[in-house]
Amino acid sequence: MGVSLKDVAQRAGVSIKTVSNVVNNYQHVTPGMRAKVQKAIDELGYRPNLTARHLRKGRTGIIALAVPEFGNPYFAELAGAVIDAAARHDYTVLVDHTAGLREKELLVSQGFRSHVIDGLILSPIHLETEDLMARTETAPLVLLGEREYEAPYDHIAIDNVAAARAAVRHLVGQGNRRIAFLGSRTGQERQPAHLRLRGWREELAASGITPDESLVVVTDGYGREDGAAGMARLLDREDRPDAVFAYNDLIAIGAMRSITERGLRIPDDIAVVGFDDIEESRYTTITLTTIAPDKEAIARLAVDSLVAQLSGEPGVAEPRRPRPGYRLVVRESTTPGPDSGHTEDL
Repeated sequence: MGVSLKDVAQRAGVSIKTVSNVVNNYQHVTPGMRAKVQKAIDELGYRPNLTARHLRKGRTGIIALAVPEFGNPYFAELAGAVIDAAARHDYTVLVDHTAGLREKELLVSQGFRSHVIDGLILSPIHLETEDLMARTETAPLVLLGEREYEAPYDHIAIDNVAAARAAVRHLVGQGNRRIAFLGSRTGQERQPAHLRLRGWREELAASGITPDESLVVVTDGYGREDGAAGMARLLDREDRPDAVFAYNDLIAIGAMRSITERGLRIPDDIAVVGFDDIEESRYTTITLTTIAPDKEAIARLAVDSLVAQLSGEPGVAEPRRPRPGYRLVVRESTTPGPDSGHTEDL
C-alpha cells in the first residue's frame, strides 16, 4: 500500500490539511513548517496522486502539443522541452502530428481530442485567422510558430525578421555581398519563410546592398533534399552567390552537401547560415552557423500560458505575444578557425 497524506502528517506531527497545503504549494505555510513536512515526505517517499488531483479540478492532467513534422529535429527538440516544462506543472503531454495539412490542423484546433485534454499547444502551417476566429472549442489554445495571426489566442514566437537580419548582418560582416535566400515558398506570404525573407531584404538594404531577387530560391519543402536541389540550381548559374542564408538548418545542411560535391569550399567559396540550431548542426563535417531560438523559453511560455488560463489567473483575458530570445551561433560554415564556436546573444 502506498504512503498516504495521513502517514506523512503522523510522521511530521501536523494535520493532514497542513500536509495538503505543502504538497499543493500553497503560499501561506511558514518556511519552518514546510521544511518539517518536506522532511517527512522525503523520508516516507510520498508521491501525490496526480490523477486524483486533476480529477478533483475537473481536468484530465493532459495537454496536447500538435506539430507539423516529426521528421524535423527542431520539432522533436521542441517537444522534449514542452514535456519538461509541463512536468513541472504535473501535466502529461500528448503529442499529435498534423503533417502540415490544413484539414488536420482544423481537426485538432476544433477539439478533436477535447475529451482527453485540458488544453492545446499548436504549431500551425496552413490555418488562417478566419479558421481560428471560427473556433468553438473552449479548451485553452496557445499558438507557436511564425505565422502571423490576428486572433484572440496567446502566440509564442521569436522575432523572425530581427533574427534573419542578424544572420544576414553576420554574413555581410564576413565580407559577403551576393547572399542568397534558400527556402522561399511561392504564394504563401504569411508563412515563416516570408518573415525571414523580409529580414534578408531589410538587412541587405540597410547594409547598402540592393537585394537581388534572382538569388531568392523557392523550394518544394523544408528538408535536406530541398536544400540540396535549390543549392544545385544556384551553383548552375554563372554568377553564383558567395553566401547562403537558409530558411532552416535542414535546408542549409542539404545546401552544404551540394556545395562540397561541386568541389567548392565552405566558407571560403560560399558561406552558409541556417536557422533552428538543431543538434545535427553541431556535428556536420563543417559545423553550421545558425540562429538558435530559445526552445526552452518557447516551451516554458507556452505551458505557463495554458496553466494560467486553466487556473483562471487574473490578467490573462487579453491575448499575449511574448517574444522568446534567440542567439547567433557562429561555427565553421562562416568563420573557420579560432573565431568559430562562439555565440552572440541578440
